[in-house]
Amino acid sequence: MKYGEIKMYDIADGPGLRVSIFVSGCSHHCKECHNPQLWNPDFGEVYTEKTEAEILEKLSNKHINGLTLLGGEPFEIYNQKELLQLVKKAKTANPDLSIWCYTGYTLDKDLVPNGKVYTEYTDEMLNLLNVLVDGKFEIAKKDVSLLWCGSYNQRIIDMDLYNKTGEIKELFDYDKKKVLRQEYEERMKATN
Repeated sequence: MKYGEIKMYDIADGPGLRVSIFVSGCSHHCKECHNPQLWNPDFGEVYTEKTEAEILEKLSNKHINGLTLLGGEPFEIYNQKELLQLVKKAKTANPDLSIWCYTGYTLDKDLVPNGKVYTEYTDEMLNLLNVLVDGKFEIAKKDVSLLWCGSYNQRIIDMDLYNKTGEIKELFDYDKKKVLRQEYEERMKATN
């Protein structure tokens, strides 16, 4: 696996102060993509044990609220194994760590058995996520007022609920432009 960038102090890709890894490789090629250089799976640096150790060390900082996986495309088949190992180690070290993932694939179509990018690693990775932002960026649906995504077709999915019940519930109500985070944040506080 390769990556284009690691932000050790990211405030844009999920709530709080986060570590974010932008993996290389993406087959979506969304028009006006924010990171088109990451379409190429050979772009950037090779992800190594040293890279992983640096990320895990940064995640141990008490001021870091979470880890965000994005790119590129974290759920490309060739990225899933390495990212699963990182997420497992991060959750083992800190079970309360918030883990977000951005994907152009859709949870209920592409990330399920027989889905486009479903692998032996997909379910376990999904089970470790707290939030999944799914759906391709669509320029015709771009809305700069949206929180944590770029176009209103994208869903910000509460994976804690999904992993318990199978229900897909969005944390953002696009019709009302209201963040439905309070319930999520209260549930996260209750588990701490």
